[in-house]
Amino acid sequence: MEKFKALRILITGSSSGIGFQAALQLYIAGHRLILPMRDNETAKRISRDLISYKPNFPDNNLPVFPILDLSSLEDVKSFSDCLLFDGEPIDVLILNAGLQYVGDRFSRRSVDNYELTFSINHLAHHSLTQRLLPILTKGIDPRLIITSSEVHNPKTGGGSIGSPAGLGDLAGLKSGKGFEMVNGEKIFDADKAYKDSKLCNILFAKELHRRVNKYHHNLYVYAWAPGLVIPRSNSGFFRYSRQYNQIGQRLFAFIARDLLKLTETPERAGEILKELSTSSDFLERDFSYYSNIILRPGKHDLVKSEISEEASNSELGKELWDISSSLIGISPDYNLTK
Repeated sequence: MEKFKALRILITGSSSGIGFQAALQLYIAGHRLILPMRDNETAKRISRDLISYKPNFPDNNLPVFPILDLSSLEDVKSFSDCLLFDGEPIDVLILNAGLQYVGDRFSRRSVDNYELTFSINHLAHHSLTQRLLPILTKGIDPRLIITSSEVHNPKTGGGSIGSPAGLGDLAGLKSGKGFEMVNGEKIFDADKAYKDSKLCNILFAKELHRRVNKYHHNLYVYAWAPGLVIPRSNSGFFRYSRQYNQIGQRLFAFIARDLLKLTETPERAGEILKELSTSSDFLERDFSYYSNIILRPGKHDLVKSEISEEASNSELGKELWDISSSLIGISPDYNLTK
């Protein structure tokens, strides 16, 4: 039997849904967790919730809950600087925080005046990763997992409904702050903005894998799609979209989750994320994308899957990386040559 190794794991988006369930299972298993929270009140609540499941852990195994506003690039920098100053390696970086507010006609803006879906789902995670590379690449079999979605692919069920994901020539990004859509469209589409951000996730992960290999760093990089996860609570991923169409969202949840049984539970999705983060079965040298596909009502299976044609565009991935680095204010090869 393989000897247990307590890993140091940083998870974004662990205050609810999949992220919380993954954090809970990793905590119970004995791993050392860094769980950034958006404010002190949330940190205290999640701390109580987690520790109540296993209250007798030694102090050095208790999670830590630093405050991090992912909508602020300066906050991401300050947070990263603190971890770099500490110098302790991170074994696993899980980029799980995700925002969507489908139904809103107007874009929300980050502290830095970027559209909020793009800013949190992609740009903040890009910045966090590049800044933390010096301690991430020193971890035990270090790996990075980013939560994407099947909707990045217009040929999937969810991706084919509404406007498809598509970044065009990145005209919006090239225009700098204040853009509405990544592809330069002037009319905001919240559903497409979310799909585009999930496409960015995969392009980012693939390009990260290419660049770390170029500089001979040891880092496993994966993206995954958890499937359609609709919890019974009012919290979780759909909490913002629900504000714009309460009846429609609840009807959709009832049909998809309770009638057709097409959804995955947050508990099982959290378990999958735990396995992706810690199991040696997922130590593959090449970039991999896994999707939790539905086999039949009530039955899912995590399988290695194909990404969309646009997500496979290496030149687009390089350009997205370079422009994103510029927006963050760092060089494209920042920390990669160290």
